[in-house]
Amino acid sequence: MIRLSCHGAAKQVTGSCHLIETDQARVLVDCGLFQGGRELAEENAAEFGFDPASIDVLLLTHAHLDHCGRIPLLVKRGFRGRIIATPPTRELTHLVLADSAGLQEEDARRTERHARHRGEEHAPSPLYTLADAFRSMDFFDGAASYGQRLGVAPGVHATFMNAGHILGSASIFLELEDGGSTHTVYFSGDIGNPGRPLLDDPQAPPAPPDYVVMETTYGDRDHRPWGASTLELIDAITDTQVRGGNVVIPTFALERAQEVLNTLSEGMERGMLPRHLAVFLDSPMAISATEIFSRYPEAMRASFIQRLHDADPFALPGLRMTRDASESMAINQIRGGAVIMAGSGMATGGRVRHHLRHNLWNAAASVIFVGYAAQGTLARLIIDGAKHVRLFDEDIRVRARIHTINGFSAHAGQAELLGWLARCGKPRKVFLVHGDEDRGMKVFSEQLQTRQLSWQIPGMGEPILLR
Repeated sequence: MIRLSCHGAAKQVTGSCHLIETDQARVLVDCGLFQGGRELAEENAAEFGFDPASIDVLLLTHAHLDHCGRIPLLVKRGFRGRIIATPPTRELTHLVLADSAGLQEEDARRTERHARHRGEEHAPSPLYTLADAFRSMDFFDGAASYGQRLGVAPGVHATFMNAGHILGSASIFLELEDGGSTHTVYFSGDIGNPGRPLLDDPQAPPAPPDYVVMETTYGDRDHRPWGASTLELIDAITDTQVRGGNVVIPTFALERAQEVLNTLSEGMERGMLPRHLAVFLDSPMAISATEIFSRYPEAMRASFIQRLHDADPFALPGLRMTRDASESMAINQIRGGAVIMAGSGMATGGRVRHHLRHNLWNAAASVIFVGYAAQGTLARLIIDGAKHVRLFDEDIRVRARIHTINGFSAHAGQAELLGWLARCGKPRKVFLVHGDEDRGMKVFSEQLQTRQLSWQIPGMGEPILLR
């Protein structure tokens, strides 16, 4: 008996968490946080839908929070198995979980303070603490190299293949022994957008799988070409410079920040941007992630490695990396001419909210979104045309120019997703996860229908017999 159940990213975009059960083992693929607004706090704190103590091994596709963010909670509730990931994913996950735990603790303190001011007796607990995050890293046991076949549990072998999404990201090919025969399941993780400057394109599986569990974030649309997207970014910055305003770029710390820096560097080299443009990377996590990038040149595209040899594309002449809160606050005294990159990418927290507060009202300023914004996030509200938003208990009028450049997305668009799936042969069934049910999943399933591929959209916790 082989059974699949999805305990996250089921008919929604975030919280990836998939369980494979055989007669010999229980294997978890990813354990992510649900993102999209404070209303998901209860969903994150809820039971997993399985006993964490019963899991033999957790295979981690990559270090984004919606794939790794509930690992400390998993350990806190009894998980004692192994966690296996690529070396860059392991290092980036340590960074991401520490940052997440710090935010959890900060949110709990803020909620308690506000409750106390209202005369309420309330002592909220964070989902997990820094101590929980650090303890969870003790369970990372063994590193996966791309293309290496690993025995990970009784009757289970895993092969990590390059997903081309972020540094160290992987799709995972599972071979599952059952009753004398072997069945294969390919978990896509998040599939990268091919043709990007930093990372290699996603790899095909080592063999055609019987089943595919596949993300559909952009299953309903394609992205603009990379070249057109970089020109759009440079044009938006140039126009804002002419108007005398600042540019605020809500930035994901992993991959997106590094790609934007690389694009700015190329723009300067080609004379399209001022060489000493004031650029602020106001994200301690993005700064640390950029340092981690430099330690794994073998995980990057050969042409980018050559750029690293010639000159560091991350070391812009006017770049200032601000770790301290005091340095971050000082940026808000700048009235124009600065490019401010700060997290979080969906503007759900972090320093970018302060920069939006100081720039959204200014018609001379621009806000440039370069990644996915989930429903319910501040980023999505602004992108959808909100005239006013609430920030730090203040009503802010949106007068800045808003740009959405989806060509920077680290996710494959519809055409690339179909191309990736075509390299999997003709599986018995494709399970669609990690997408908006009414958009990405629905439209993509129609594409599968025309290709005569069997598909299913699993519900949360729904048990599915693969044999």
